[in-house]
Amino acid sequence: MSANDNLIKRIENLETQLTFQEDIIDSLNQLVTQQNAELANVHEKIRWLGRKVSQLQHDSSGENSNSEQEPPPPHY
Repeated sequence: MSANDNLIKRIENLETQLTFQEDIIDSLNQLVTQQNAELANVHEKIRWLGRKVSQLQHDSSGENSNSEQEPPPPHY
């Protein structure tokens, strides 16, 4: 095998590796984009839950002031 043939084989090998690497990079990019969208969705749900918890705490604090004035219910 001549030096020229060896060089051609090495270049073909590098081109093959580059093709696989480009495919992997594209796949990883798609995955990162998908996970970024999912993460944004999770953050929005967490914010919504935080607002809901705050609202429930606020609502229940108003009920506590009324319940302190009322006698406890009878026990059966």
